[in-house]
Amino acid sequence: MQANAFYVAAHGVVACAYGALAWLAWRALQRPHRFDGRWLLPIVALAHATLLAGAVLDHGALRFGFAQALSATMLFAVLIVWLEGFVVPIRGLQVLVLPVAAVASVLPALFQGALIAVGRDSLAFRAHWFVAIAAFSLITIAALHALLMASMDRSLHAAADEGAFARVLAEVPPLLAMERLLFRLLWTGFLLLTAALISGVLFTEELFGRPLRFDHKTVFTIASWLIFAGLLAGRQLFGWRGRTALRFTLVGFVLLLLAYVGSRFVLEVILRRVAG
Repeated sequence: MQANAFYVAAHGVVACAYGALAWLAWRALQRPHRFDGRWLLPIVALAHATLLAGAVLDHGALRFGFAQALSATMLFAVLIVWLEGFVVPIRGLQVLVLPVAAVASVLPALFQGALIAVGRDSLAFRAHWFVAIAAFSLITIAALHALLMASMDRSLHAAADEGAFARVLAEVPPLLAMERLLFRLLWTGFLLLTAALISGVLFTEELFGRPLRFDHKTVFTIASWLIFAGLLAGRQLFGWRGRTALRFTLVGFVLLLLAYVGSRFVLEVILRRVAG
């Protein structure tokens, strides 16, 4: 019981650290020369990764569910945003990402997920899992970029000051630069999603111990892939951009969210089923 309490407390400390870094980033937006905590972010992410590894690798068994998926996704997202900050001045994005990471980091302490018996020692399974999470993380960041771009577009057409959120928008590059960055994220995420989808289809029996089934997870994943494929093809062939690109990005993200996280949340939390 004490070990479990310590484990929950450790997750809570990481969540509080993310919250503190979000607050520092917010204060730095108001006064640009304030300490923004960006150099502390890798330390908090390392603590997050250590706790997540302990949650997924449970005494030699592999345990995974919606909580672990969200936690891993936001861990990747935090690292991507941190690295991205050295290339593009987009500090305002931290204010959006870090509070979500704070919530996601504590979820594995509250929801244990399901034991996965099949393929847990397989290199192919681990590679498939890593690529899928990386794809979801990049597409999550792309969706946040899309939301920021939508807010920027509205602010360009609004005469009134948007208040506190205007500080976030002031710390992002121009809209055209954001659009180029969005499509770089989408291309990378799409390629990783394609690799995850192909490995899942071709090696489903080795990875999951059963033939391919067109269940809700598979259908939503394929639908998301088609949305992103259509968007990227439209970009190349017809120059799609602006609101069309934003709508496609957000729809594809929601479908991918429903593919695993949404379905596992229903099974584990609403239906109370945690079988792998």
